[in-house]
Amino acid sequence: MTRKPATYADLEALPPNQVGELVNGELYASPRPTARHASAAFELGGELRNPFGRGRGGPGGWLFLPEPELHLGKDVLVPDLAGWRRERVPKMPDVVGITMAPDWLCEVLSPSTSRLDRFRKLPIYAREGVKHVWLVDPLQYTLEVFRLEGTHYLLLGTHQDAETVYAEPFEALALELRVLWDDIAE
Repeated sequence: MTRKPATYADLEALPPNQVGELVNGELYASPRPTARHASAAFELGGELRNPFGRGRGGPGGWLFLPEPELHLGKDVLVPDLAGWRRERVPKMPDVVGITMAPDWLCEVLSPSTSRLDRFRKLPIYAREGVKHVWLVDPLQYTLEVFRLEGTHYLLLGTHQDAETVYAEPFEALALELRVLWDDIAE
């Protein structure tokens, strides 16, 4: 028996404490992120916003959104952070579902979403031409940096703990990884 593909109505029917995504016709519902997960995403967005979003102490030229709802073909995905170069998107459209793929995005991994993020969503991001993807694991204290090469992602580096990194496409910033996890109790 074949299952009927999930629809946007299925997403809307989820309770408010769930984050829903449509991936290859399947509905994935995850609980709202833990404090560790949310803090890593928030801190990373804060590190990038002034130099790249506002041009304060950096080159500017980017628009960022936390947890945007991306409508990419039949897929509806919600990365933790996404960024568009202003040369492609001068102003963010005032819509719920953004149809233009970002130039960069970050997925903050958790035990319940890691496999989905790595094995289901990454191929969709590649298909849609997202040039840069970062995977942040706040439990393992790691940052993986990927660049799209053709139709697949090339792992440029895995960074950990308290390293200071210069990671594409934000290599103008000395990113101190410790700020992503220092404020969470063990």
